[in-house]
Amino acid sequence: MFRLPKPARSGRCPLAFRLLAASTLLTPLSALAQSGEKPIALDEIVISPTGVPTPAREIASSVTVVTAKEIEREQRRTLPQALAAVPGLNTVQTGGPGGLTSVFMRGTNSNHVKVLIDGIEVNDPSTPNRSFDFGQMLTTDIERIEVLRGPQSGLYGANALGGVISITSKRGEGPPKVTGSVEAGSYGTFNKSLGVSGGDDRFDYAFGISHFRADSTPVTPSDLVPAGRRRNPNSYDNWSYSARLGARLTDTLSVNWVGRYIDGQLLFTGDSGFPSLPSSFRSSQNYRQAFTRGEIVWDPLGGQFVNRFGVSYSNQDRSNRRPNAFGILDVPTENLGERIKYDWRGDLKLTRSQTLVMGLQYENERFDTPNKTVSNGNRGAFVELQSNWTDRFFTTANIRYDDDDKFGGHTTYRIAPVFIVPGTDTKLKASYGTGFKAPTLSERFSDSRPAFNFYGNPNLKPEESRGWDVGFEQPLVNGQVNVGATYFHNDIDNLILTNTARTSYTNIGRATTKGVEAFAALELTPQFKVRADYTFTLAKDETAHQELLRRPRHKASITASWVPIEKLTLSATLIYVGERMDGNRDFSISRMRAPGAAIVNLAADYKVDEKLTLFGRVDNLFDKRYENPVGFLVPGLSAFGGIRVSL
Repeated sequence: MFRLPKPARSGRCPLAFRLLAASTLLTPLSALAQSGEKPIALDEIVISPTGVPTPAREIASSVTVVTAKEIEREQRRTLPQALAAVPGLNTVQTGGPGGLTSVFMRGTNSNHVKVLIDGIEVNDPSTPNRSFDFGQMLTTDIERIEVLRGPQSGLYGANALGGVISITSKRGEGPPKVTGSVEAGSYGTFNKSLGVSGGDDRFDYAFGISHFRADSTPVTPSDLVPAGRRRNPNSYDNWSYSARLGARLTDTLSVNWVGRYIDGQLLFTGDSGFPSLPSSFRSSQNYRQAFTRGEIVWDPLGGQFVNRFGVSYSNQDRSNRRPNAFGILDVPTENLGERIKYDWRGDLKLTRSQTLVMGLQYENERFDTPNKTVSNGNRGAFVELQSNWTDRFFTTANIRYDDDDKFGGHTTYRIAPVFIVPGTDTKLKASYGTGFKAPTLSERFSDSRPAFNFYGNPNLKPEESRGWDVGFEQPLVNGQVNVGATYFHNDIDNLILTNTARTSYTNIGRATTKGVEAFAALELTPQFKVRADYTFTLAKDETAHQELLRRPRHKASITASWVPIEKLTLSATLIYVGERMDGNRDFSISRMRAPGAAIVNLAADYKVDEKLTLFGRVDNLFDKRYENPVGFLVPGLSAFGGIRVSL
């Protein structure tokens, strides 16, 4: 991964840096963002909100970044763990590692979040709602995770009503390096990883293998298991392989490629009978996910007009097997989701303070089930103007047109101004944007449940949203203290819900989500830092006049890091998720009040020398018995430790 140089003190990014960063990135929309919500230096560079390298002080959008350094310090091994403290998000996982994981952003639905891995869209076309299962991804090779909140279809297209989560993997740099780690701990956990990387100005490479295993994670609450029936733990096994290559062929032409393959198996306790109860035997779910992208970067005018031509492909195969009365697994049910995407993007530098970003895209997605195979295509074009009117006033505006094979044309847009108040350096920011989401292939065509009299609806209309936010950020005490708050509001129409007869889907839903995201960050010394985040969310179904499920009104987190001596790093995290509406495990009770809880995690990292590091952590320090969602236990008190080697 290249290192970002600092721009000029004026706050404007030098042309040479903007073009270097843009030509080095694998994809323009795989964000290398620094949070608009996190305390940041004025000369930091961000990319995801606009698609081009931009000083953070010029960005109005609410963005949170989780870096590789933070992931390593807090020892977060899976993507849900890494996202747990991010403001504006509620992460819901059915039990421990490997369990189905959804993310609700600013109160919108879990399928309103668009997810990119190195620029590859990974929302699964084969799932009923086209959502991404965050529970299958490990963090070993992640360089940055960026959470961009608010409607983003003007730049990112469909499925970004709530926002975008963009994940960037590590790029090789410097002399050849071999890294490896081994970790063991509670619940039969045994993890290991191996990576090889390196690079120079002409060629870079990074290869990685990670294995995550947790043999016996208790998930099912004991009070749900009938007397005399065994209570089985979850077992999860994940092998992940990744590769990233880059080559500069000439002064004007370079190529990049990434690939990722995930092979996971989850053994879990399903439900059976009527009324439904946890089964005596475990079911099996296998995941095979392949993601890849190749890109050509052409810079014919010395950085004035940088072009990227790319092709992305994703393949997600899920296999489910249920046990019979004797505990023998039946024939697997296969579901395959596939997407291929072609894109071009051009970054044109009109003047020193005006940048025009243009793009064309075509994608086709397909889902294949035992009963049906269908596909759909979409063409998109967008243009964005980023303007620096003065050293204290900046705007970003974009507009996009999508032409869907089924639904025809759809226009979305976004505008985001920023003003820096002279004297106090108060950052005043606002944004307004629109979004849309086309019905999924499953919602339109899947008749996989005729035995239950439930069918797809090919006449569904796209869901649409309008959202805005306004906020401020204030540095104090020479930047040692930073505070800020953002108010957000989203209106969503044509929500796709089950019809009143429960025989199909229909566009009867309308929802409003609104709330506040606030933060305070304190740097007492360079060795001791504390950050607190608080999110208030009110998400309401305007049709039924009820709160939406699994959206807590209150969420808070506190993260502290301390380096008492040069070789030792300590960190502590408190995450509080408030009470919320949910259904019980089998939804025989469709609405119930679920209690909240606070979870405390501790971690320590000791660097013996340049080659060897010892680490350990304790999760859920006070052993909170907590269900999120209801019917699935969050892992209790657990301890882990291991070593990391770098040669």
